Amino acid sequence: MSTLPNKISLKLDSNAEVNVKGFIDPIEYTQYNFHVDWDELANLRVAEPEKQYPAPVFQAFLPSEPVSVGECWQIGEESALSLLQQLHPNPKLILQNDDEDYIGFWACLRSFNDELAEIVFRIHAEFIMKNGKLTLSQFAGRLVLDRIQQKVVSFKMFVPSTTLNFDAGWKQEDGNYFAEIGYCPRLELSSGRYPTDVKFTTSITQEEAESKLISHYYMFHKINWVSLEKAFEQARIQQKPIHAVSLDGPLFDESC
Repeated sequence: MSTLPNKISLKLDSNAEVNVKGFIDPIEYTQYNFHVDWDELANLRVAEPEKQYPAPVFQAFLPSEPVSVGECWQIGEESALSLLQQLHPNPKLILQNDDEDYIGFWACLRSFNDELAEIVFRIHAEFIMKNGKLTLSQFAGRLVLDRIQQKVVSFKMFVPSTTLNFDAGWKQEDGNYFAEIGYCPRLELSSGRYPTDVKFTTSITQEEAESKLISHYYMFHKINWVSLEKAFEQARIQQKPIHAVSLDGPLFDESC
């Protein structure tokens, strides 16, 4: 598959509607059993199992100008919130990093052919509860668009099923606030089926697209990372020390 720099425009039919289903499976694990002892977490369920959306909600996921494969653009915040409210009535978008810089939410054109285009995206958000909050690692996503009919073929926005994929903060009746980390096997919005037998004429890999998105959230991702073995080798050659950092969580999401 080629990665030519040609640009395409992406639009939705203004009359198109998208039916989206929501899923939240019971939480399977928390380090300190918050999912058992805290009722809000124990009874976390999808707010609306099914909902119909007008075209503008998904148009906000598309670029306002022609783009080429690998190019990124920002997603409309209002549409992101509208979708998240199907999962939980009080979502909050995480718009900043630790340095208080505005980040926003990003999408990337991964592939296309004459008929279809595939977009991947990433959103950071948390659910505000009566007695605390649930911060998800990230919402990863994929949207496939029929370029001819200008309709959404498939859509999926989900919290990846990694070993630990959320943080929780619980303010108890005595005023004490406790932090927790845990795992939910499925927290997702989806519509349609991903077309598996399509041959895209212009594309980058899923990993390349995700890397481009990560770079908009975490500046350290732009560092030229090497393996530990390579670092030792370079340290000997350059006669430089190695500064080691030990982590108990992932670098590239909000669940640590």
